[in-house]
Amino acid sequence: MGGGRDVTNAPPFSAYGFDEHASTYESPEPHPDITATNWIWSAHDKVKRWDRTAFFVDKTLDFLRRNKGQKPCFINLWPDDVHTPWVPSDERLSEYPNGPEQQRKFRAVLDEYDRAFRKLFAGLKELGLDENTLVIFTSDNGALPTFNSRRSAPLRGSKLSLYEGGIRMPFIVRWPGHAPAGQVDETSVLSALDLFPSLCAIANAPLPAKVEFDGEDFSDALLGKKAAARRGPLFWEYGRNTNSFSYPQGKDRSPNVAVRDGKWKLLVNADGSGAELYDLSKDLAEQTSVAESSVTKRLSAAALNWRRALP
Repeated sequence: MGGGRDVTNAPPFSAYGFDEHASTYESPEPHPDITATNWIWSAHDKVKRWDRTAFFVDKTLDFLRRNKGQKPCFINLWPDDVHTPWVPSDERLSEYPNGPEQQRKFRAVLDEYDRAFRKLFAGLKELGLDENTLVIFTSDNGALPTFNSRRSAPLRGSKLSLYEGGIRMPFIVRWPGHAPAGQVDETSVLSALDLFPSLCAIANAPLPAKVEFDGEDFSDALLGKKAAARRGPLFWEYGRNTNSFSYPQGKDRSPNVAVRDGKWKLLVNADGSGAELYDLSKDLAEQTSVAESSVTKRLSAAALNWRRALP
């Protein structure tokens, strides 16, 4: 939510409407059990680095247990073990003896993460909430490091990039009895902006009046149904603050504004230079920029107008 090293005057959790919270150094109000020092993690933390996802899962199940049968609720659970730096326990690391050190550490923390979520799903079932809880698994950005693109192949780019390897995220819906298991939707294009209107629709909660939302209601897609096409394009920006964030180098370094409209994806620099256009239905890896002058002109104007409208 902002805080720690990034924001010095972030609003408290309550200002966002949260009733309870437990979060890291990079939040408005760090939890003391995982913040012994003024940094992201420390060997002195009461809850060790490799146990933080389990710590959040325990907090989640405790909240659900205390509020069971009271009223509908929303929980934002951010797993932490798999975010760099990867610091597995000696026990878990010993189960992955082969390969380069960083890849061994990643496999070990991913294993710990998997165990924590096994506990979460078992807890939902034990509480009788399994079929009354919609779980959405997604992420905020692409992988870094990518281990020579093995974590993001065949996508181009990584975290800090507006190519698909930086912005195309996994999105898994789990809702027994409501969302069909094993079904894959390869046509719906969703954004995090769509979560609020979509979840409100599922919960039969009216949207606030006189508010124009950037996101759209894609509740049909969450329920495994065919969703309508997007009404408008999606936009991204990255890299305005070049002092704190540097791009990947080489072919993964993208222009700093992007727009997706149907099958078309355009990237362009904020000064209008370096436009690249890809037909993602044919070139998901964004290898060959196509010469579609009318589309490039239209989407460049849309992207740059959107960027100028930002604070």
